[in-house]
Amino acid sequence: MDTELLKTFMEVSRTRHFGRAAENLYLTQSAVSFRVRQLEGLLGVELFSRQRNNIRLTPAGEKLLPLAESSVMLEQRIRQEVATAEGMSEQISLGATPNLWDAFLQDQLTVMMNTLNGVALNALAHSSGNLVRQIAERTLDLAFVFDAPKAEELTTVAVLDIPLYLVSSQPQEDWQSALESNYVLVDWGTSFRIQHAQEFKGANPPMLQTNTGRIALDCLLSVSGGGAAYLPVSLIRQYVDEKRLFIVPDAPVVNRTVYASFQADSSRKELISDIIGLIRDQLSQTELL
Repeated sequence: MDTELLKTFMEVSRTRHFGRAAENLYLTQSAVSFRVRQLEGLLGVELFSRQRNNIRLTPAGEKLLPLAESSVMLEQRIRQEVATAEGMSEQISLGATPNLWDAFLQDQLTVMMNTLNGVALNALAHSSGNLVRQIAERTLDLAFVFDAPKAEELTTVAVLDIPLYLVSSQPQEDWQSALESNYVLVDWGTSFRIQHAQEFKGANPPMLQTNTGRIALDCLLSVSGGGAAYLPVSLIRQYVDEKRLFIVPDAPVVNRTVYASFQADSSRKELISDIIGLIRDQLSQTELL
């Protein structure tokens, strides 16, 4: 099946608008409509429910979307493999949730690029569910997640523990005060959500909820009146040293385990092992607050 048709379908699904999809794809709106009709004709189903100012996926469209994403990613993976075969000895595709890129992996990417000679890296950010699905479909080699996936075909190992500190823009604040106003609740995975609910029963609803630590950090530093959030050392050390953020002393430190997951029979197991070992070595030198 022509992946250009799938890409067009995915863009219409994302924008929910044929005109905006056409602009993003540098096509005319009629060309986008034609491609969607062509794909619907090939599959024998309607993919979109078309109502004025309300374009929605049909049940068939919902089923097609993850398959289309996998097909497009597989095509990209094949192109990358062939393109790097001459210039590089090996290629590896790794991914993590946005929070894990913020917490540690962004810095480690530079270390990998400086250390892994002849290796082409493909770095991606996705939700945990998407990462595990891509590992299972072999469109991704290595995924870093907070919640260990349970699948027989995958090997999952603990890589490191990340301590999360409750920090506030206000000095000498206790945890009750920190959670009362301008609290930003960051989603650090299922175990964190459970522990947070147990530790802080009856707390006020947060000012903001986000799945990205950097968004929370920006709010604490720039919103009038500041705020508080649970964040890792890598994001807060500079601002704690500068006394722009302060550790809330009576709040519990929450430790989250990071897992690496990959196909048990992966042809890149040796390289994956090298990457995990490299990350462990680097982070063992990181000082806590």
